[in-house]
Amino acid sequence: MGMSSRAAPRICVLKGGLSSEREVSLSSGHECAKALRVAGYEVIELDARGDVVQRLVEIAPDIVFNALHGRFGEDGCVQGILEWLRIPYTHSGVLASALAMDKERSKAAFRVAGLPVVASCLAPKSDAMAAHLLTPPYVIKPNNEGSSVGVYLVQEGANRPPALSEDMPETVMVEAFAPGRELTTTVMGDRALTVTDILTDGWYDYDAKYKPGGSRHVVPADIPADIHDACLDLALRAHQVLGCRGVSRTDFRWDESRGLEGLIILEVNTQPGMTPTSLVPEQAGHCGISFSDLCRWMVEDASCDR
Repeated sequence: MGMSSRAAPRICVLKGGLSSEREVSLSSGHECAKALRVAGYEVIELDARGDVVQRLVEIAPDIVFNALHGRFGEDGCVQGILEWLRIPYTHSGVLASALAMDKERSKAAFRVAGLPVVASCLAPKSDAMAAHLLTPPYVIKPNNEGSSVGVYLVQEGANRPPALSEDMPETVMVEAFAPGRELTTTVMGDRALTVTDILTDGWYDYDAKYKPGGSRHVVPADIPADIHDACLDLALRAHQVLGCRGVSRTDFRWDESRGLEGLIILEVNTQPGMTPTSLVPEQAGHCGISFSDLCRWMVEDASCDR
């Protein structure tokens, strides 16, 4: 790593940004910065607004810890800036970030690799509102936003598709609804950690993810050994198929009534939430890795040309 001769490497934690997940990113960044200071690093926090290049040049960090979520921070854009500036950074590189953020293209890569995903297609918003593009139940969601912002569940027996809100993008993803439990697995380098069962009252949306009491996490998930092992195997393979680096998190749906056949990959997150109560640090903790050690590992893993 391109560290200078200073005693403690200077880390710039990128947080906030311009996406719909700004608030969560501010929280992730604040917590990671705190943990990195505890680990002995010199830390500067930067809210990634329009002048991010100029500010990075001024700060001249040894390493950037990317705590951004959503567009610009998670889709390859900021990664490209960091490659251009030759500043080593955490998490995935340009291609893997862009690919994972594009749900339909990442699923195309999974399909080719033989990983289990449900049927889906991209369509103009107007087409998705005009007629059922899949047999209900199905889901309509943005193809390349981060968290569960603007997800519509079209129930079985629905006469017509929903009226989509103004803030939904012009192209949307229409995806067969996968019933069952929401499971998730963290990959840290070349190791899948464990499986969390996310229990929510009803639909797992943005509020359930980020508001206290919105969802309960069971770590490790109370599931059969073969399902547990399959989650670890599939998460690692998904991470590798997309070319992810550092930490990623793969979300699954599991229909218990169908056993192993009922396990499908929903998506891979290349910039998962990093508050101490987030899914990734919780799984690391279960494996004996403290939040501070997790953040330190990510910094030590940082590089260019990811």
